[in-house]
Amino acid sequence: MFTPEELRQAEIFACLDEAACARLAQTVADVRLKPGEWLARQGESAWFYVLLDGRLQLVGDVLGKPVEFAGYELKEGDFLGEVPLLLGTPFFASIRAQAPCRLARLDKQQFHHLIHDSNEARTIILQTLGERLLLVQERSMSLPASRVFIFGRNRDADCQDVCAFLSANRIPYEWVDRDRYPEQVPPGVSDDPDCPAVTVDGQLFIKPPTTREVAEALQLQTKPNRDSYDLVIVGAGPAGMAAGVYGSSEGLTVLVVERCAAGGQAGTSSRIENYLGFPEGISGEDLTGRGFKQATRFGAEVALTRSVEKLTPSSEGYVCELDGGQTVSARAVLLATGVDWRRLQAKGEDRLLCRGIFYGAARPEAINMVGKKVFIVGGGNSAGQAAMFLSSYAAEVKLVVRGEGLKLSMSQYLIDQIASKSNIETLALTQVVSADGENRLERIKVRVQAPNEIEKILSYEADALFVMIGADANTSWLPAELERDPRGYICTGRELTTWKLARHPFPLETSLPGVFCAGDVRHNSIKRVSSGVGEGSMAIAFIHHYLALQEET
Repeated sequence: MFTPEELRQAEIFACLDEAACARLAQTVADVRLKPGEWLARQGESAWFYVLLDGRLQLVGDVLGKPVEFAGYELKEGDFLGEVPLLLGTPFFASIRAQAPCRLARLDKQQFHHLIHDSNEARTIILQTLGERLLLVQERSMSLPASRVFIFGRNRDADCQDVCAFLSANRIPYEWVDRDRYPEQVPPGVSDDPDCPAVTVDGQLFIKPPTTREVAEALQLQTKPNRDSYDLVIVGAGPAGMAAGVYGSSEGLTVLVVERCAAGGQAGTSSRIENYLGFPEGISGEDLTGRGFKQATRFGAEVALTRSVEKLTPSSEGYVCELDGGQTVSARAVLLATGVDWRRLQAKGEDRLLCRGIFYGAARPEAINMVGKKVFIVGGGNSAGQAAMFLSSYAAEVKLVVRGEGLKLSMSQYLIDQIASKSNIETLALTQVVSADGENRLERIKVRVQAPNEIEKILSYEADALFVMIGADANTSWLPAELERDPRGYICTGRELTTWKLARHPFPLETSLPGVFCAGDVRHNSIKRVSSGVGEGSMAIAFIHHYLALQEET
């Protein structure tokens, strides 16, 4: 608790009369930090802080990389939080103690009383606000727009794996046409037309790098830091991320292994409008990005561009063999691999893949669809969300569905939104049979088979075809004794028919004791983001029970 005399050490409080200062001393929070501790994180709701003792540094997330803001060190007597409080925004940067600190913290109501009751305090705050807005503007203008540049000649073919990885991981990049902008090409780049170059934070790759090389250049984690963990989670979709958050926050050492990007297919969704707590909706990118930050802040490791290729029982639990031969041991394992998009099986599909034909998310490609004719194959929520998102860019969006309409496979709120868009059309009872074009997609042919009518083959001009026709479980790498249904989905709990122990299996536990499963890859799971998050969270409770049993025996 502060005394009025202690508060008066700061100019912002020294201008208050004795009664006002005494009232504040009885109500403000007394916050103390050790060196290295965080006062606030970027994106959090704001408070008004007055630094009475110590030093603070602002650290911003710049394109996924933490950067200290030069010239933003706060010393004794300074205050912060007035910009987000007056503008109604969260903190635009994180704040870390550089020395032992003591701060007075005022909530929003106390802050507004301060500027309302004292003309001097209001003048100081508004003057500082103006100065800081200018500094923020200067800072924003000096920041790079991208960390990755791709210098090539064929946007549809150059470094497609790298582009897909960057888009999935929400890392901005720029593609530079080497023929149109030769002055932007860095020295040392080969003239070979089939050899695009890449720079990451200024580091030049003369030959196209692998996604793992790009990840390492971006300082993303690509390998485990330990030899053993309490829990290894295979897959970083909604179920895996939720398990990572709850497992690490409850004291488990957690490794999440993800071959591409945190968020899985959900992370590519243009908008999720039926997730609890977001009445205006939230993109899959934002939702899963927040989950990734939560998990890593609690101490979970997330190894990207890696996959688990083999799972073997051991005396301590299980040995997980990663691609490349590296192994880690785990007391328990959670399988949250999600599913892979089902292939279209149309003539010409393979040749035009990534040249107008795309599987899954439309979001990264939206900017290239301005004024174009777009087709989306599928009648589920993912297809509906993509149609709504692309309708703001494309001239025409056509939904191609095998059934009679959308009602059996899509949520009603999306059906209503689609009906309100004049440039979205649903082609019912229709299947794509072929795709054609020279260097990229130009036309598609579809089969229309209405009941009691002769089959028709129609041709459409098409600039892009997004395929979202369901998914299949990729579980062939798992041990043969792990029970699956005929389609490869993993059986758990009461659905098991091959359980061998005297105790009953835990819910979400597979036929291998200590191996659990959550999310879309689980047999009879509900294919929704919220249910995946719920299952991942529940799995941690059952894993704690399992580990407790192991310690007793």
